[in-house]
Amino acid sequence: MSDLQKAAKRAVGKQVASMIKSGMKLGLGTGSTAALAIEELGIRVREEGLDVTGVPTSFASERLARQHGIPVSTLDETPELDLAFDGADEVDADMTLIKGRGAAQTREKIVAAQAARFVVLVDESKM
Repeated sequence: MSDLQKAAKRAVGKQVASMIKSGMKLGLGTGSTAALAIEELGIRVREEGLDVTGVPTSFASERLARQHGIPVSTLDETPELDLAFDGADEVDADMTLIKGRGAAQTREKIVAAQAARFVVLVDESKM
């Protein structure tokens, strides 16, 4: 991955983290771009006292959220989400997504379906 791609993914992560407000219940996606968004969200939790709850879509996302100080929950405990974010493997011009190269596809789909708003995190390499 080039430095430019890394910077683009980091910018996407910062953008989604900037959309989050205190009190929100969030679906935390899986993958490299979602991981950067989780890291950026953790910075806001630590530095701004942002009060959020995250429902992770994978064990990796749960571990990362905990590492960055984001309280985690389950869909059983938090069935309604304000916003979920996740990456995609590919997006076409009609916004049709290809997902599923990873192992968390079922959980990702369920979390996305429970969210009032779903944000797809991709850089230009996925379009």
